[in-house]
Amino acid sequence: MSATKTPNESKSDPASKTPVVPAPSASFYDKRYTRRDTFWIVAGWSAFTASVAVGTGLMGRFMFPNVSYEPPQSFKLGFPADFPTGIDERFKAKYNVWIAKGYDPSTKKTGFFALSTVCTHLGCTPNWLLAESKFKCPCHGSGFQPTGVNFEGPAPRPLERFAIRLADDGQIFVDKSRKFQQEKGEWANPDSFLEYSLA
Repeated sequence: MSATKTPNESKSDPASKTPVVPAPSASFYDKRYTRRDTFWIVAGWSAFTASVAVGTGLMGRFMFPNVSYEPPQSFKLGFPADFPTGIDERFKAKYNVWIAKGYDPSTKKTGFFALSTVCTHLGCTPNWLLAESKFKCPCHGSGFQPTGVNFEGPAPRPLERFAIRLADDGQIFVDKSRKFQQEKGEWANPDSFLEYSLA
């Protein structure tokens, strides 16, 4: 008999079934990082941290919405005797109002009225020109008489007036939530004028 192995015999030979062992690989923790790898790791964590910070900030803004700190719409300004005759500009910056003391041709009475500091043309703030005895808007040149009536420039109507009265303690009280327009005949409303003797 021949000593050569048939193909079937060689397949069943245990020596031919030696398992293939993979080459040992470096552990993940043993891997050496290049500068480029370090850069991308740092960049990734930085982007993640920044996005978390921005998200937290936006959530904070959502939880605490904006609060409007506008001047109050009604306020006391002092006692009538403390006001000079003419236009008082002390409250223009704080309350956006002028207090006028004197004769009012629209009511034919003497006393006080509160004028808005907003030009009726495009909403600019006019200036009181004492030497010329008029309000003059610096934006487009509208002019208003001391009573608030427009007489020059593009302003289409007089300045608005606010409700004015004496408070319980005797001080002048202005309510800006109530406006009066001359072209609607509202200056005749007694709440738009505080009658007061100048004598």
